[in-house]
Amino acid sequence: MLRLADVDPDIAKALRDEAVRQHRNLELIASENFVSEAVLEAMGSVLTNKYAEGYPGRRYYGGCEVVDVAENLAIARAKELFGAEHVNVQPHSGAQANMAVYFTLLKPGDVVLGPNLSHGGHLTAGSPVNYSGRLYSIVAYGVRKDTELIDLDQVRDLARAHRPKLIIAGGSAFPRAIDFGPFGEIAREVGAALMADIAHPAGLVAAGLHPSPVGLADFVTTTTHKTLRGPRGGMVMCRASHAQALDKTVMPGVQGGPLMHIIAAKAVAFREALTPEWRAYQAQIVRNAKALAEALLARGYRLVTGGTDTHLILVDLSDRGITGKEAQEALDRAWITVNKNTVPFETKSPMVTSGIRLGTPAVTTRGMREREMVEIASLIDRVLTGLGSAAVAAAARNDVQALTSGFQLYPDRVQ
Repeated sequence: MLRLADVDPDIAKALRDEAVRQHRNLELIASENFVSEAVLEAMGSVLTNKYAEGYPGRRYYGGCEVVDVAENLAIARAKELFGAEHVNVQPHSGAQANMAVYFTLLKPGDVVLGPNLSHGGHLTAGSPVNYSGRLYSIVAYGVRKDTELIDLDQVRDLARAHRPKLIIAGGSAFPRAIDFGPFGEIAREVGAALMADIAHPAGLVAAGLHPSPVGLADFVTTTTHKTLRGPRGGMVMCRASHAQALDKTVMPGVQGGPLMHIIAAKAVAFREALTPEWRAYQAQIVRNAKALAEALLARGYRLVTGGTDTHLILVDLSDRGITGKEAQEALDRAWITVNKNTVPFETKSPMVTSGIRLGTPAVTTRGMREREMVEIASLIDRVLTGLGSAAVAAAARNDVQALTSGFQLYPDRVQ
C-alpha cells in the first residue's frame, strides 16, 4: 500500500490495523469469511473504472468488450456450480437480490409468507423496518417450540388461509438444514411462487452438503460471501422462464451500473468453488461446526435445536443470566468476534437479545480443524464464566493470539 500511504496515511493505517485485527482475532461471525488473495486482487482491479449498464452484448455504454468477458465467466461458472438455468450476478448484496425478486413478482400490498425474524429469518423477509415490511403485507411463520425446527404445518395452514403470492424459505439463523421440497409443494398448492434464500448455506449447497432448492424454487437468492467465500455481493438464480423479467428488474429496475470489479471477483470465487479442494474445505466447515457445538454442549450450553447441520450455531444464554449483548462485548474484549442474535420466542429486544450466533467458515479458511474447535469452546466458556473480569479477558487474549498466530492470514498485509 505504498501509494495509498503517500496519498492518505490515515486510511492506509486503518487498513493495516484491520488486517492486524483479522489476523489476531478469532472470527466466529457466521456471515463472515476471508477471501483468497486472488479474489482480493480482482476486487482491487482496474475494472472499478468501467461503467457497464446493461448486460453482456447489450450495454448502454461503449468499451464493454472486456468486462463482458468477466461477467460471462461469472454467469457460466455460477450456472455450473449450482446447476441453474439462469443467473444474474449483478446485485450488490443479498438484500438487493431479494428486492429484485420482490419487484419482479409483486405489487405493493401483495401478501408474502416468510420466516419470522426472531425465529431465524432475515430483515428482507418482512421486518417492519425494512422495505419488505413497508411495501408488502407480511405473514410470518416460525419454528415449533418443542423442536425449534421450522413448523411446516404452520406454513401450510398460513398459506391456505392467506393465499400469498410469494413464499420465502431460508434465513440468517437456522442451524439445521432446510428441506425445500415441502415448501415447493405448499407453494404449488396455493398458487404462490417460491423464493429460497440460501445466503448462508450457499457454499454447502454448491458442495452437495446441504439440500439444493435449485429446480424446486422459482427463484434462489444468495450472497456471494459467507460460506461461498467470494466478495461481498449478491446473486439471483431462476428458471429460464423468469430470466427476462428478472434481468429487467435488476437493471434498470433496482440498480444502475454493476460493480464490474466485484463481478470479476465473483467469477474468481466461483472458479475456486469448482475445485475438489474447495469441496473438501466445505466439508471441514461442517465438521468444525459440529465439533464446536459438541464442545459447547459438553460445557452445559443450550444450543437452539440442540446442535447444527450447517456452518452456524445459535447459543441460547437465557439460563445463564447473560444477554447476547453482554456476551458479544465480553468476547470482543477477549479478541473473539461473534454477534448477538435473537433466539426463537425471544423476550428481549434485537439490540439486546438472549443469544449469540457462531460460525466456522472463517476459522476453517485459516486451516483450523476439530481440535481447535474444542479449544475455542473452552475460551468462550472461560470468558462467559468470568464475565466482567479484566484478568480473565487479558488471559484469554493471550491464548487467542497464541492460537491464531499458528494459522497465518494475509501475512504480507500485517507487517
